[in-house]
Amino acid sequence: MRIFFYLIILPVSSLPAWFLYRISDVLYVVIYRLAGYRKKVVRNNIKNSFPSFSELECRQIERTFYVHFCDLIVESIKTFTISRAETEKRFTHRNPEIFDAFIQRGQHVALVGGHYGNWELFAVSIAMRIPHQPVALYTALSSVFMNNKILASRSRYGLWMRNYEQVKQIVKTETHVPVAVIFGSDQCPKLSQQPYWMEFLNQETGVQFGAEKFARDFNTPVIYGVIHRLKRGYYETEYRLVCEKPDAISPGGITEMHTRFLEADIRANPPFWLWTHKRWKRKKRDFELQA
Repeated sequence: MRIFFYLIILPVSSLPAWFLYRISDVLYVVIYRLAGYRKKVVRNNIKNSFPSFSELECRQIERTFYVHFCDLIVESIKTFTISRAETEKRFTHRNPEIFDAFIQRGQHVALVGGHYGNWELFAVSIAMRIPHQPVALYTALSSVFMNNKILASRSRYGLWMRNYEQVKQIVKTETHVPVAVIFGSDQCPKLSQQPYWMEFLNQETGVQFGAEKFARDFNTPVIYGVIHRLKRGYYETEYRLVCEKPDAISPGGITEMHTRFLEADIRANPPFWLWTHKRWKRKKRDFELQA
């Protein structure tokens, strides 16, 4: 992995953007046309999410998704060497002032979103744009070398990368540093978790409950963020307030609201969600058997 990083990833990361997108065009042919990487998963996910769409419409979403997916690969590689100026040019934040009232009160916030747009560029840029100290939850990779390289890349301009136990400790002890804890809510829950069940994209879906649990445990406002693709290589985050007072919302309500935000964004522009993941591989009965 060390050799691969220094001989392939780092040199590619140093290439100019126009050259990276030529590589992306080649990757599209290889990954989609030749190898058909996870094509069955993507096709089934899109078909089940949009049952009223024609086969032609579904195929158009599929093709555009793979173009975006290949762009994501080269853009993610670019984050290992991207400059601050290039990051600020390519990734903007539409309304970071939504955090101002909470920073003035010294309040932590929960920031929740999905794997939509370009979350790697978001990770690199967020500390430049919001007044809170952003903290992203992560699980360590099996490769210590790559784990350290990815941590360094994502945190190069101020993002903290921590596991959940470390985040809880930060919130309990470092009250003078208001943090924005970032949750990705659209992964398939583990069998050890108890998700919130709801209909999402026309399918019964277990949604991770972490953001809501954190907000309730520490009485933090919840903000939803969506990453819009403006054009090739350029993105913008838009923030929306989910709730200020978690205790005023009935159980499950916070999860329901931020998931509906994500669903609406996917419906508005389907190709830019991560369709390759097996979002619906576990059913409600699987969790009932674990109980």
